Parts: sequence; C-alpha cells; structure tokens
Amino acid sequence: MSTETATADDAPPVSKRPNVVTRWLRDHVMASFDTFGRQMGMFVEVFKVLFVDIVKRRFPFGEFIRQCAFMASTSVFPTLLVAIPIGVVVSIQVSNIAGQIGATSFSGAATGLGVIRQGAPLVTSLLLAGAVGSAIAADLGSRTIRDEIDAMRVMGVNPIQRLISPRLLATMVVSFLLCGFVCFVGFITGYVFNVYFQGGTPGSYTGTFASFASTSDLIFAIGKAVIFGAIVAIVACDRGLSTKGGPAGVANSVNAAVVNSVLLLFTVNVVLTQLFALLVPAKVV
Repeated sequence: MSTETATADDAPPVSKRPNVVTRWLRDHVMASFDTFGRQMGMFVEVFKVLFVDIVKRRFPFGEFIRQCAFMASTSVFPTLLVAIPIGVVVSIQVSNIAGQIGATSFSGAATGLGVIRQGAPLVTSLLLAGAVGSAIAADLGSRTIRDEIDAMRVMGVNPIQRLISPRLLATMVVSFLLCGFVCFVGFITGYVFNVYFQGGTPGSYTGTFASFASTSDLIFAIGKAVIFGAIVAIVACDRGLSTKGGPAGVANSVNAAVVNSVLLLFTVNVVLTQLFALLVPAKVV
C-alpha cells in the first residue's frame, strides 16, 4: 500500500489565497456604501413623488391617516413613559452640578434647554426607530417575501407612491407632534421635581428659563425631530424592500433597520447640533 504525502508544492500559491482584508472590505465596507447610496436615492425619489402627488391631488390620504393613527397609538404611551424619567434625570444632574458651583438659580435654564435641545428630539427619534421603524420594516419585508411588491410593479403600481410616501409623511408628522409633547412633559417634570423635591423656587426656575431660552431653540428641536423621523422612515422602508431569505430575512431586516437608524440619528444629531451652535448665536442675558 502506497501513501501520498503532501508537499509544499501542493499548497496553493500565496497570491491565490483569499485575502481576508479584501474580502472584509468587499463584504462590509462596500456593502455599507451601497446601502447608503440606495437609501439616498430612495430619499430623493420619495420626496419627488410626494411633492408631485400632493400638487396633483393623487396622494393616498387614506393610507396616510391610517399610518398616522397607527404610529401615534404605538409610540405615544412609551414616549410619555420615557419623557418623565428623562426630565427627572436631567433635573437631578443639573441641580447637583449647579449646587456645587453655587448657581442653583440657573438650574431651570439648564434643565429646560437640555430637555428641549437634545432630550426631546432624541427620545422621539429613538422611540420611533424602535416602535415605528421596526413595524414599517416588518410590514414591507413580509410584503416583499410574499412577492406583493413585485406584483405591484407588474400591475403598474409604484410602491414608493402607494406605500412609502404616506409612511414617510406620517412619520414626519408624528415626529413633529411627539417632539412638542416631549418638550412639554420634560419641562413640566423638571419643574415639579426641582420645586417640590429639590427645594427650588418657581420664580427662579421659570425666570432663568425664559431669560436663556428662545423661540429658535424650540424650532430647532422640532426641525431635528422631523429630520430624524424622515431618516427612520427611509431606513425602515429601504430595509423592508430589500428583504431576502424568507421569514428569517424579515427578522434580520427589522434588526438592521433599528440599528442603522440609531447610528444615523446620533451622527446627524452631532452635525445638526454643531451647525446650530455656529449659525445661531447664544442668547446674551
């Protein structure tokens, strides 16, 4: 019996061996750029379709109303439950720091501005990404694996016009309303906690807030929330329409939609906050 032994000549050349770095770049980095480009293309197309449909009075307002009702019923109560602790936590931290430096009278301004400028838009967008974005991705993903989207295209129905544009507009409208709701709840919660539990005075809380806050702060917060809502809707719709692999693919799309939305939201929030600090001068008292 003869046996064959492997020699060095039998091994594949080094140049032909798979390059791990190249494969990783191709599978992850290039895929990320491809996804971002696809989402930007959908963003431009859906806004064009939305504008044209509203002008020509063929926008599906029935679907828009149904989506608004669903999103509001899904996200209002969780938003309330998150807005109250956010106001309490910000009030505690700001009051402690203000007490250490002897500026307790300015806790109202710091708490109110912190909730309005950063807390309210981020709370609204994160809850929309978790509750609304996941639902949109699951709905469109299930339609995709059942070939409903392809059937709509065969029948001459544009999925962006019929499904995505009403969801986008509904998400932006609900984001606008929820951000104002969170601003109000967060400010009232901080006021109650500061006055009744931390020994603050109502006059100093409201007076300092009125001295430092301005209308541009509220406009900036609501504008950020609307932009965040559009990001959540576009990412969720894109992940839903690109679902592959059956029911397991729907779960993967939902997970990817939430993760991608959160990453984009925090990145865009940093950019918008820096632009606001550069373009809008601080109010001098």
